[in-house]
Formats: sequence, structure tokens, C-alpha cells
Amino acid sequence: MRPQKLVTLDVEGVLIPEVWINLARRTGIDALMATTRDEPNYDSLMQSRLSILGDHGVNMSDLRAVLAEMGPLDGAREFLDALRADYQVVLLSDTFEQFAAPLMCQLGQPTILCHQLRVLNDNIVDYVLRIDDHKCRSVQAFRALNYQVVAAGDSYNDLSMLRAANAGALFKAPDNVIAENPDLPSFTDYDDLRAWIDGADPGPSGS
Repeated sequence: MRPQKLVTLDVEGVLIPEVWINLARRTGIDALMATTRDEPNYDSLMQSRLSILGDHGVNMSDLRAVLAEMGPLDGAREFLDALRADYQVVLLSDTFEQFAAPLMCQLGQPTILCHQLRVLNDNIVDYVLRIDDHKCRSVQAFRALNYQVVAAGDSYNDLSMLRAANAGALFKAPDNVIAENPDLPSFTDYDDLRAWIDGADPGPSGS
């Protein structure tokens, strides 16, 4: 019997553009360009983002306008559709339900586990993590269910997920992340990533 392989993928930078970078470009607020690639401490990054939004009067409606104009990265929908035809796939993201909903429609409504924003009178006042280090802990839970997990992501906040999986790889990662993690295979093309997923030997299930 073939082992049950489950694929977990990061979302921003892997399947869709970076939401905050697109917001920064639209609003002209350069400080919003920072992502987890630049600041690996997620709470520090989010507190900074919320403060910047408040200082510049950017609200949830502004963010929705950005999201309405975004779409998946070129080839992402086709890659994901083909992958889901052969494997169980779960998207693990540090984005938020309010951001993800319109974008998931454009990706064929895949399963996504992410966080929530707390919105009051159209202003984002806080964020609520589903669980600390949820990407890593989700992978650990899938492995405890006897799945062989193959994971891919692009940022510092994906590393614990990649290392918790039976097999992990970087996809479209910046040079510094690649250089600091030379043991992880790295890809920039969906076809190459798919070939690696198909050929990955995760080892004994539950190992």
C-alpha cells in the first residue's frame, strides 16, 4: 500500500503575491514592505504593521480594495489543481481569514489554516493567532495521524514547518534564507517543485 503523503504549502510568496507588499505599493507606505523574510519575529512584525496602519489611517476597506485587485501568482492555480488531484493538500499560512477568503476563491477553495484579524468600525485593532507556531504544530499533528508530510515555503516563519515535515523544501525563497539553510532543497519553478514532491522520499510514516 502506498504511504499517505500529505502536502503542506505556505501561501504568500508561494501561491499568491505578498499581501503587505502589495498594500505598501498601493498606499506608498514603504514601511509596510517588511515581511517575515525581513523580520522573523512575527509578533514584532504584526505590531509594527498595525501601528503603521493606524498612523496612516489605513482601514479594512483599504485592504479589501488591494485584495480585490490581486490574483494568484502565474501558474499557481494550475499547479495547485494538479497537486490536489493526486495528494491531500493543506495550506498553512500566517495570513488572516479576512485576507484569504477572496484569494482562496481564485485558487479553487483549497483548505487553508490561518489566523484572524480583530476589526472594529472598519479599523484593524488587533490580530488573533489560531495557535502559536501553528505551521509546525499542524505538521506535527498530521504526522501523529500517520501521514507522511512534504512541505514547501519561502520564509523564515516556514522553517519550523519544513523541519517538522518528513521532507521540506524552499520555494522562491530569498538568497539569505537559502544561504542560511543549505541543507534544504530550493526551487523557483512550479514544475520543479512538483517533480520534487512526487519524488520526495519522506521515510517511514510517523518517523
